[in-house]
Amino acid sequence: MHKAVQPAARVIPYMMWIALALVLLAADQISKQYFEQNFEYLQRVNVLPFFDFILIYNQGAAFSMLADGAGWQRWFFMALGLAASAFILYLLRKHREQPLFCLALALILAGAIGNVIDRTLYGHVIDFLLFYWNDAYFPAFNLADTFITIGAVLLVLDELLRYLRNKREQQT
Repeated sequence: MHKAVQPAARVIPYMMWIALALVLLAADQISKQYFEQNFEYLQRVNVLPFFDFILIYNQGAAFSMLADGAGWQRWFFMALGLAASAFILYLLRKHREQPLFCLALALILAGAIGNVIDRTLYGHVIDFLLFYWNDAYFPAFNLADTFITIGAVLLVLDELLRYLRNKREQQT
């Protein structure tokens, strides 16, 4: 039995992924500068019953992990962000025929560089999105964190879809 001919995957040029990451990076940096310029530290503005804008600084990683370190974490997270960015650039060039994978990588790249810029310029990351319910708070975050999270979810989705596609091809 002949295998069905698969349509060729649409290959999006490498520079389009870089352009997307740059647009997202600009949105991240503009939003952070807006809050830095227009809010006082720890100022909160209620938007919805479960969401506020707030200006807060994070010297740690996700969920403020290692925020109470002696300063070494700034350099560690900068190096980690730069190393991850270099690896992502390599992966974007190598896997151009996988659009969902590349979209995920472009999102993560924008987020990683956005937070590296903050750590380089300010020694901390500027956060301004605060979700909560009654007395339960999710740690404040920013657009860069959002891009990284969405990118990670898309990586998992891409891998799941690839697994299911391979399993289906093995059955035919």
